[in-house]
Amino acid sequence: MNKFIAETIGTFTLVFCGTGAIVIDEISGGTVGHLGIAFTFGLIVTAMIYSIGEKSGAHINPAVTLAFWVAKKMEAKEVLPYIIAQIIGAIFASGLLKLLFPDTSTMGETLPTGSPMQSFILEIILTFFLMFVIINVATGSKEVGIMAGLAIGITVLLEALFAGPISGASMNPARSIGPALLNLNFNHLWIYLVAPPIGAVLSIFAWKLIK
Repeated sequence: MNKFIAETIGTFTLVFCGTGAIVIDEISGGTVGHLGIAFTFGLIVTAMIYSIGEKSGAHINPAVTLAFWVAKKMEAKEVLPYIIAQIIGAIFASGLLKLLFPDTSTMGETLPTGSPMQSFILEIILTFFLMFVIINVATGSKEVGIMAGLAIGITVLLEALFAGPISGASMNPARSIGPALLNLNFNHLWIYLVAPPIGAVLSIFAWKLIK
């Protein structure tokens, strides 16, 4: 149970800080900026890995959990509880942001700015890169060690920097579910539910080929 609680807290923190940066940027007239939002996501992921990495692995992402299961790095019985914990954390974070900032228009949702298929393909590729880094620096299903947190956090930051304006650079179904649910906007949610798991699982096959 302590691992599931850690995943709930970790995902709550990720969504509260990451989408919170988007919300605050909106209501403050752009004071955070795209660079600030990207750094917020990268830094909070790094911080969570160092905080709960040895406890739960700091997946804080259903796509990552699914990929670790495909890689046979975690037991099947833990997959669903992990994912449920992550989604609960994301929903609570978005709920608190809605309470604090009721006038925000998007709640930090991930929304495609171009065609849905463009963002769908981009999210697959982004999550492929992210999971490829994770699986190569992780020990088992645990992201631990000095360099693991930095490598993963920098990858998130990099991908948010260049892809955020197009697809939102979600790479994480839970991160997208929370804002969409609280904003009652599910038009493009399918992109962020389907594409990240595909990209994450594909990276496991690439990792196995290299090994």
